[in-house]
Order: sequence, then structure tokens, then C-alpha cells
Amino acid sequence: MLRLMATERAELETYARELRWILDQVCVSLAGLTVAQQNWRPATPAPNSAYAVAAHVEASTRVYALGFGCGHPVHRDRDSEFIGSGIDPKEMIDRLRQLGREIGAALAALAPGALDERVLPPKELWGTGDPREISRRDALVESIRHAAIHLGELRLTRDLAIPHA
Repeated sequence: MLRLMATERAELETYARELRWILDQVCVSLAGLTVAQQNWRPATPAPNSAYAVAAHVEASTRVYALGFGCGHPVHRDRDSEFIGSGIDPKEMIDRLRQLGREIGAALAALAPGALDERVLPPKELWGTGDPREISRRDALVESIRHAAIHLGELRLTRDLAIPHA
């Protein structure tokens, strides 16, 4: 049992470390952008600004890691994640860093065996498609996967925004 708890603790530390790294890289991508660059959108069919991508990463990570993964109460307005704009990139950076701290603390406090618990997320928090039952572990892995995909999108959007805005 002690070995199982140590293995689970190491697993939780891995999730926290990976999520903090991704959130930190989102901050790195936002740092140094002007307000115009942060809010610039490419001329594509479904454009997102650097700010919108970061807001989506913040919200979806909060929902999947803290909500589904750790069982904390969370709220989400998914539509607003993509239409908002920011005034100061530092504001979003501060929010992302705070989220990283919250996730670290929540994962450190998770009870042994909690990763195997299964939850059926409510539709309004799920995102696109129909919700399905997932384990808390699956939710944490999904939060890492999803945030990493959007980190790539953010890096590309940032690179395109710099000469245009």
C-alpha cells in the first residue's frame, strides 16, 4: 500500500509539473506582446487571437484539471473564451501563474485512490461533443494534451501577430 501511495504521489507530481510547464510556456508566449499583438487575429475562417487562445487554455485547464481531475467546483462560459480581448498581457500571465499554483496545491491534496474515481462531467463544462464518463486521471491527462495543442497554436499565432499588429 505504501508503494502504491508513493507511485500515485509521483504520478500526481508529474501531472502538476507538466501542467505548470505548459502554463509557463503560454506565459512566455504572451510576454512582450503589445496589446494590439495580443488581440490580433489571423485572416482565417476561425481565427483566434493570442489572448483568446490563452483564455481558452486557462478555462479548459481549470475545468479539466481542477474540476474534473480534483473535484473542485468550477464554472465556465466557453463562448466567451474565444471572443474576449485583453488590455494588458501581464493580466493573463498573472492568471495563468495563479492557476498553476492552484493546480499544484489541489493535486498535492488529492486523496489516495482519487485518480481512479469516475465522473460524468456536466454538458456546460465539457466543451464540444457529448460528455462521457471519465476517470480523474483521464481528465488530468486530457488537460495536459489539450493545453499542449493550444500552446502550439499560440506560438504560431504569436509569430504571425508580431509583424502585423
